Amino acid sequence: MLPKGFALQPRWPLSNLSNIHLRIARLTFCTSRPSCAARSMTPFRILVDVQKKFLSAPKFAVVGASKDQSKYGTKVLKWYQARDKDVTPVHPKEDELEGVKTVRTISDLAAPTETSVHIITPPKVTLSVLEQAKTIGTPALWLQPGAEDEAVVSYIKENGLEDKVIYGGPCILVEGDGILRSLL
Repeated sequence: MLPKGFALQPRWPLSNLSNIHLRIARLTFCTSRPSCAARSMTPFRILVDVQKKFLSAPKFAVVGASKDQSKYGTKVLKWYQARDKDVTPVHPKEDELEGVKTVRTISDLAAPTETSVHIITPPKVTLSVLEQAKTIGTPALWLQPGAEDEAVVSYIKENGLEDKVIYGGPCILVEGDGILRSLL
C-alpha cells in the first residue's frame, strides 16, 4: 500500500509495481506539493529528464568504487569506462582505481559543475556527498539502489533536489544503455 498523499492510480496490482513505478509514485507526491519546483511536469517526464540530464554531462564521477571487483561501485565505474565516458573515481584513500587517477572528494573534481555524480555508498556517506554536491553545484546525481534511506530522501526533498537526483530504484547497469540510446 502506498503512503497517504501519493496520487498514483495504477491499473495493475500494487504487488506488481516495479522500482521505477514507485519512483513515479514518489514524484507524483512531489508534484502535488506546492513547494516542489518540478510540479508543472508529469512525474515520468521529470524522471526521464533527470536521467537524460545526468547522462548528457561531459564528465562523470563514481563515489563508491573500490579495488573489490565484486562491488557494485566498481561495476558502475567499469560501465562508464566500457562506454568511453570521461569518468573519475572518488575514493578517500586510493590513488588509482581501474587505471584511473582518483580524487578524494567530489569537491576535488576538475570541473564539478560539469560532472554528473554517481553514488554507490551507504546512506550515511550518501548524505555527506549530497551536501557537498549541493554546495559545489553538481548538475545531476544518481543514487544506486541501497544508497538512500529516509534521511537521504528527506534531504533531497527539503533541499529541492528532486529535479537533480535519481533515486528510489533505477540502476544504471540495467537502464543506462537504453537512456543513452534515447539521447541519440
